Amino acid sequence: MTPGDVKSSYWRGVRGGLPFILVIVPFSTLFGVISVDAGLSVIEALSFSVAVIAGAAQFTAIQLLRDDAPTLVVLASALAVNLRMAMYSASLTPHLGKMPLWKRAVAAYLTIDQNYAISIIEYERNKAMTTAEKFAFFLGAITPLAPLWYVFTLVGALLGTAIPTDTGLDFAMPIAFIAMIGPALNTGAHRTAALAATIGSLIFAFLPWNLGLLVAAGLGMAAGAEVERRAGARA
Repeated sequence: MTPGDVKSSYWRGVRGGLPFILVIVPFSTLFGVISVDAGLSVIEALSFSVAVIAGAAQFTAIQLLRDDAPTLVVLASALAVNLRMAMYSASLTPHLGKMPLWKRAVAAYLTIDQNYAISIIEYERNKAMTTAEKFAFFLGAITPLAPLWYVFTLVGALLGTAIPTDTGLDFAMPIAFIAMIGPALNTGAHRTAALAATIGSLIFAFLPWNLGLLVAAGLGMAAGAEVERRAGARA
């Protein structure tokens, strides 16, 4: 391995991440607008994106904050939405698990749907990559995305201060979730999980503080896991 190999891997990652800018910019801007509409200050909205950097969990938390849910419920719901990150981490461990602790911490913080997807595909396609090259690719993939997530959260928050609070921004929340979830429904397990979670959320909508979301998430994960188990057994 040479420094040139690591640098080449980094720039391949950057090129792989560039198309996702079309997703990151509108969603981060929308989060900033909705955060301010929910009562957060501009600094709080920006800090939220920097600390969490997880779109679906952030949208969930903001909705619960708007509903005056207890902090514990907000945290539990956001964690439930982000449970997929545990699966991402398990998948990345064979590739990045031998790195020093600080590098693993950086990778954990910067793991999002988009850079995970393109990184794991690259690792499986190019099995000769060293750990250093894999880490460089991972950092390259997130380079066009994370800074724009922060910047356009700030842009959205600044725009949000100029938008009256009675303009009905609530409509953006379900649209945002539909746009994030729709492209992911590409397997039978995913579709089953989404259907079970949808039905569960309707059945348990009567629960306070959107606790029905946690119940529905559990039902969805269980249903999806069962479909995958049966598919594996048949295979």
